[in-house]
Amino acid sequence: MGFCPRDCRVPSRHRDTDQEEGTNSMSSWLERQLFSHQVQLAATALVSGITVAGLIYGGQAIRRKVAVEQLKASIPPLDEKHQAQRVCRILFIYLPESKLQKSSKLIISVKLTDFGAASPLPSASREDERVAALARRAQQGDYDDELVNEQLTRTASFLTPPRFDKLRSSFVIVVGLGGVGSHCTSALARSGISHIRLIDFDQVTLSSLNRHAVATLADVGTPKVHCVRKRLEAVVPWVQWECLNEVWREGKGERLLGEWNYGSGRKPDYVIDAIDNIDSKVELLKYCHGHGIKVVSSMGAGCKSDPARVFVGDISTSVEDPLSRTTRRKLKLAGVAEGIPVVYSTEKPGPGKAQLLPLPEDEFVKGKVNELSVLPDFRARILPVLGTMPAVFGYSVANFVILEITGYPHEAGTGKGREKMYESILSGLQGLEERLVRKAGQDPLGLKIPVTKDDVAYLIEEVYRGKSVISGLPTRLALTRWKAPKDGFTVDQRWDGQKHSSVRLDELVCMTKEEAKTHEEQILKSGKPPEVVYDVEVVQLVQRRREEERQYRRYR
Repeated sequence: MGFCPRDCRVPSRHRDTDQEEGTNSMSSWLERQLFSHQVQLAATALVSGITVAGLIYGGQAIRRKVAVEQLKASIPPLDEKHQAQRVCRILFIYLPESKLQKSSKLIISVKLTDFGAASPLPSASREDERVAALARRAQQGDYDDELVNEQLTRTASFLTPPRFDKLRSSFVIVVGLGGVGSHCTSALARSGISHIRLIDFDQVTLSSLNRHAVATLADVGTPKVHCVRKRLEAVVPWVQWECLNEVWREGKGERLLGEWNYGSGRKPDYVIDAIDNIDSKVELLKYCHGHGIKVVSSMGAGCKSDPARVFVGDISTSVEDPLSRTTRRKLKLAGVAEGIPVVYSTEKPGPGKAQLLPLPEDEFVKGKVNELSVLPDFRARILPVLGTMPAVFGYSVANFVILEITGYPHEAGTGKGREKMYESILSGLQGLEERLVRKAGQDPLGLKIPVTKDDVAYLIEEVYRGKSVISGLPTRLALTRWKAPKDGFTVDQRWDGQKHSSVRLDELVCMTKEEAKTHEEQILKSGKPPEVVYDVEVVQLVQRRREEERQYRRYR
């Protein structure tokens, strides 16, 4: 309490009087306000508003309840046999011979959730529990090596013991567990690789079951990495797994592609890229190339249908594969032009073949189409996939990795041989055009032709199926004009310092070198029409191939 001089203090009786007057004054003010007409009107309006709002919200709640009840009543009842009510899982239970001489089936009904996924069972089956327990023991070393050797005896016999030992001790990372990645992982684990790290952010969906290697209906809605691990543990319980349920990002590279068990000193022998997003794929390949990590990449299996056109080669040699072409271009911009093996298809899109499905027009009207993607920068449109092709790609990748790790003799990057052939054919075409221009009385010095090595590969592999149109032979191939142009062999010199041939791709046909030499003398230099020299079957075949080329050209 502060100090106050004696003459400034107020007697206590005066203070009491002042307090009484203040209280009386406040009471009088409140009394006047309560009997004020304006205050009464405001209070009445407030009470009325609250009452009306309550009635409105109450009515809406009643209407919603009635609507829900009507909707429920309109849904027909589903019995236990209705396919939308359950998913049947059939488990085989083997009982002692004294009780049952053969296996019996146990059918467990599992209701689907609102998202179409199988709801978890009340408890794991005895078989699942047994598999999980066996896997835990085997991964800790409590598993008979003789059983492992017996299960892998065919692989060991093929590779021989020294190579097989390399495979058994190897460490592989698989990024992407869709159709390609799941089949690849299954093949690697079954072949004997003992340390596998799985990386994928996605979950199993109903639409992915047409191409996934091991997923079942019960796995829908579960992370792919755990689905693959769980299913393969029943086959190869001794395999060690590291499951990372996350998306690949370059900033996570050191951790995601790091040592086994994060600090054991065991670096990956190979990384497998089975990602279907181009930007993530390019980031992964660039990171591996820059850090000296061996990597093999799977190109697009979507919209493909011919397993005979799947090849393994360096990314610089891959042709007529849209995903490979786009990936190659982006890697070149990042300073990586070659040195990455890829599995790709030379199959060309064409009329009547599957294509990337368009989004409905109303989705574009809504705007922000990219928001339909699972993650930013991931594709939102549907890519049709024939279920067999991802398996072909996956096993091709796994086969390449096994041979690379073990040092088994193989032609790594088989596309290199074809590459030299394309260069030779292009050089032959250049020489042909120079001879024809010279015969027409023009100077061929510095002549260029509007044909690239990729164009040669496209014509040889896609249009003419790697065979001569005359004899059907697949060796010593060449490209030549089908007929002499009406206006002669002219040189385009519209730009100073540049002259080039006017030859077009649809004018070229595939023959052997011997046939092309004869064709040059009898057709191109003499001016005879091909119909005079060749059989009707040959002429019709050339017409069909040229028509196909005009159709294919739209997809290049």
